[in-house]
Amino acid sequence: GTLFACEWSDIRPDILCLGKALSGGYMSFAATLTTKEVSSALARGPAGVLMHGPTFMGNPLACAVSLASLELLEANNWKKQVDGIEKCLEEDLEECREFSSVADVRVLGAIGVVELKQPVDMKLVQPWLVDQGVWLRPFGKLLYTMPPFVIKNSELRCITSAMVRLTKFLAK
Repeated sequence: GTLFACEWSDIRPDILCLGKALSGGYMSFAATLTTKEVSSALARGPAGVLMHGPTFMGNPLACAVSLASLELLEANNWKKQVDGIEKCLEEDLEECREFSSVADVRVLGAIGVVELKQPVDMKLVQPWLVDQGVWLRPFGKLLYTMPPFVIKNSELRCITSAMVRLTKFLAK
């Protein structure tokens, strides 16, 4: 895995917006990174800086939470964790390819996606998932998971098992 999606494509963006992941999802917090050229151009404007920031911009508590989250990320072997998650997602979600309801299955790092041929009926699917002890939020035709890097194998198998059973059910 990589920390930033743009690294998969060898892209160097002029502006990079970082959101919830900075705080580990615990608080609203974001950052906007720019190249020197973009930063210099913004500094020549009336405000002297980029003033389009998040609500908690510069909030000391949000900054402390985000710093602690980044320290935890660095302290753990996140690349090894992501590799293990990716392997499990690839193995477990492969079965979904066999179902007529599935258009595609994709895994990249710690992201697993089952793309369905039809949009998900949220009124049917969401309560079913909760009954399985899993909280996923399907989006359109996508049933996806982005588990935390510290997830236990048994917990991840619970999620992938529910995803497989759901796609099998939707194929009927």
